[in-house]
Amino acid sequence: MENYELLWKKTLGCLEKSISRITYTTFIEKLVPVDLDGSTLILRADSKIFASGAVRIQNKIIDAFAKAETGITDFTLYLADSETPFFTSIKADDEQDASTVDPKYTFDTLVVGDSNRFAYAAAKAVVEDPGHAYNPLFIYGSSGLGKTHILHAIANEIKKNHPEMKVIYTTCERFTNDLIDVIRQGKSQQSSGSENFRKRYRSVDVLLVDDVQFLSRKQSTQEEFFHTFNELYGNNKQIILTADCHPKEIELLEERLVTRFQGGMTAQILEPTFEMKIAILQSKAEKSKYILPTDVAAFIAEHSDADVRSLEGLLNKVIFASLLKEEPITLSLAAEAIDLSKPSADAKELTSDEIISTVCSYFNVSKQDVIGKKKNKELVEPRQICVYLMTELMNIPLVSIGQALGGRDHTTVIYARNKIAELIKTNQKTETQVNDLKNMLLKK
Repeated sequence: MENYELLWKKTLGCLEKSISRITYTTFIEKLVPVDLDGSTLILRADSKIFASGAVRIQNKIIDAFAKAETGITDFTLYLADSETPFFTSIKADDEQDASTVDPKYTFDTLVVGDSNRFAYAAAKAVVEDPGHAYNPLFIYGSSGLGKTHILHAIANEIKKNHPEMKVIYTTCERFTNDLIDVIRQGKSQQSSGSENFRKRYRSVDVLLVDDVQFLSRKQSTQEEFFHTFNELYGNNKQIILTADCHPKEIELLEERLVTRFQGGMTAQILEPTFEMKIAILQSKAEKSKYILPTDVAAFIAEHSDADVRSLEGLLNKVIFASLLKEEPITLSLAAEAIDLSKPSADAKELTSDEIISTVCSYFNVSKQDVIGKKKNKELVEPRQICVYLMTELMNIPLVSIGQALGGRDHTTVIYARNKIAELIKTNQKTETQVNDLKNMLLKK
């Protein structure tokens, strides 16, 4: 086996853990490594459909290169019948990478409804008067509801209206990793590294940081973020932050940061209504040049979770099925496409009681405590793992999962599912626990 094939195999091991199974089997397994040019891997796809699916998750592919320690930093993708690259990822320098703003996320492409109208209005006000209107602006809501879209839309609009302003978008994870890089440089280089780090984040007019809930428990990062925040705020520079919960709910976040995050405007994004789901689906289909009948949009909306990301995932499956069969999108085609993603027959036989009982036995806690209201760490984690396993191994609505766990709402269920999914990627202990429980349940 060629060296680049081994490196791609290592990458797949990491990538499979960070994307959905349907995305992995539909798009990623169809890619073939054909060469390695320096630190750029050359990949081939048999059709534009498979290539486009891979491009949509380009950042996850590049992250997987790094996590697998392959030494690969970029990839170029060719179609089987073409000598011209279909897509080439570009490795930017540190400052460019930190300030990357996606041009496709604009206010024009954002579907506005009752669930996000307040956040939208606050974002538009910030664009009109950066640094003065609602500073900081803190947008929060469950994963997949469009917080990142609004963040990029603000950045794009400010760049257009105020080209003289320096705008940086970054994630909390990137901010933390940049700080860790400075610390790793050691004393000999730390002075220059610290200077570059602070120059990058403190010499801007607008700083947008996504997912600040990941400041939780990171004392050194919180300290640096506090000083960065103070300097920007003191100079009337605009700060926009997003998180999956209210500042007060971010675990072990220093009180001085909590008060600063609440000092301007906090805006919550709620779950979209059924009507808004249909509008989002039809908007996304229209932008992709597909005709989506209203009855199909309603069908997809009924079978989706509460977040926009789930909607888009189901829509992509329906569009993909339409392309493969070379048929127009109909209700019967959509039903068939969505059915492909359902769990196996064995998984469907599991009940919520079986999962709760197995988890309680594994963690040596009582069912009454797990479905109850106590928030001790030794109970919260098993409760969240119950949610995750139910979403993975059962074909039931989120509402039913919430009811099985003491009458919890959609938002709580989605937060728990996403929390464990994130921990599985970053915490070996959680990954092992979940895998153990899956094996125990599926062998019953």
